[in-house]
Amino acid sequence: MSNTQDSKRPRRADYQQALKSMDTFIDITVDDLMLLTERAEQLANRRKTAAIGVSRVMSQPVHTVHPDTPLTDAAHLMVSERISGLPVVDADDKLVGIITEADFLRALGVPAHQPHQTLWQTLESLFSHLARHGELEAPDTPVTEHMVKNVVCVRPEQDLHDVIEVMKRNSVKRVVVCNEARRALGMVTRSDLVRIFFDRYTRTQPD
Repeated sequence: MSNTQDSKRPRRADYQQALKSMDTFIDITVDDLMLLTERAEQLANRRKTAAIGVSRVMSQPVHTVHPDTPLTDAAHLMVSERISGLPVVDADDKLVGIITEADFLRALGVPAHQPHQTLWQTLESLFSHLARHGELEAPDTPVTEHMVKNVVCVRPEQDLHDVIEVMKRNSVKRVVVCNEARRALGMVTRSDLVRIFFDRYTRTQPD
């Protein structure tokens, strides 16, 4: 939040002065009033994000792989399509897992990016590993041996607020959009969320 936005928000002294100006007794404390305002702002923000449905922001068509797909093939697909995760589906196209760039790095024995690390720290770990061990060779194993089986999903009829809550609750960077038959319809990543909010922010700014 910018300093300009902070300056527009009422402070504790403003609430105290507002209560005094009512010229009548109100059985509410300043803390109660501030909490009420905070919750009202949260609901207002949710109303804005609820107007954006998952189906409007998800990336589609979604690229998928099968459990027996070689890990190297999955990695090539991620690189060529510039995506960071692939849903893994069975013969009936039902979701059974997900393979990400972090899973690929772990398969190579390279420390994957950790939540407490910056991108540069992760890159330093990768280059340090290369310096010690030389060229990396991807294991000739199927995706099923490296994928995450407990996939975090959302439904296409849910809204952007739901996606944000699901990501926060599960500490994930992406969610798969599935239908009732658990077929992958698309993906929503943190990059998608940043793009949506950036687009909306720029549209609200004066020329």
